[in-house]
Amino acid sequence: MFRRYRSLSPGSPNASRSKGCPAILRCDRSRRRTTSPICQSKIEIKRMQPVTNTRMPSWLADTAWLQDRLGSPDIAIVDASYYLPAAKRDPYREYLKAHIPGAVFFDVDSICDSTTDLPHMLPSAEVFASDVGALGIRDSQTIVVYDSAGLFSAARVWWMFRIFGAPRVYILDVGLPKWTAERRLIETGLVSRPGVEFHAQLDRSAVTSADEVLEAIKSAAAQIIDARAMERFLGRAPEPRPGLRSGHMPNALNVPYDRLLEDGRLVSPDRIQAVFAGAGMHLGRPSITTCGSGITAAVLWFALNEIGQAPISLYDGSWAEWGARNDLPVERE
Repeated sequence: MFRRYRSLSPGSPNASRSKGCPAILRCDRSRRRTTSPICQSKIEIKRMQPVTNTRMPSWLADTAWLQDRLGSPDIAIVDASYYLPAAKRDPYREYLKAHIPGAVFFDVDSICDSTTDLPHMLPSAEVFASDVGALGIRDSQTIVVYDSAGLFSAARVWWMFRIFGAPRVYILDVGLPKWTAERRLIETGLVSRPGVEFHAQLDRSAVTSADEVLEAIKSAAAQIIDARAMERFLGRAPEPRPGLRSGHMPNALNVPYDRLLEDGRLVSPDRIQAVFAGAGMHLGRPSITTCGSGITAAVLWFALNEIGQAPISLYDGSWAEWGARNDLPVERE
């Protein structure tokens, strides 16, 4: 049912635009590198061309814009909330207690590759199409993704939809925290929609395997940008997942994802550029993002995309795979 807070009048300059797309967003993900066909291809030189500095349109959707379109059949709203295990919070239970009206719940630990022991890795196109279609989402809709942190796991799901071919995928600016702070409409209970057909086609070039990352490191074909906290990156703090080595990939750069956020909001384009440049990244050169398990690597991807520097790919296995494999090199500081 709906629980109505005070409904604010749409104040966004985009509120009067067409019902289809906001004038503000965009997105992309894979699994166990030893068996998955996603990971078999070599990094191709044509994918290593310098990234242009052309300013991309923003893929952030405004809360007023979305409220003005609640109930539109052309809009699919997705609650993509996820927490790290240490948080000891249940995102699905929280979704049932409060979510944006009409939002379906996207479980990153269920819509994933079930054939690997790595956490929430990218499923096949067939699995993604089946699972997302069962949620009542079509690839032809405008998809608005949000999470309960402001900007965290929503970036991962945004990226997944994008690399599976959905052309209009947006992240709700500051997500559920901003929506509730503005006392907009809230719904409780499970949203269940009739199953539909989602046409998925994986952009394999956007997902990198461990072997491809190693090749990129050896050839200096791409910059490796790690979103983990600095102490983990330096090897001074233990990994939250047991059995993983501490440290980072050789020559990797560290950009903790939270440096790109302020109160759950992505910082300005100038600050995004300054954060990456301050970490030693050469803007304009190809990059691959990574993190602990593929979640916050997508935050880096989203931020870089917002300044026209979209990475060539995301390493889906991230440190959950790299840190567990003794055949891969690790550096500590």
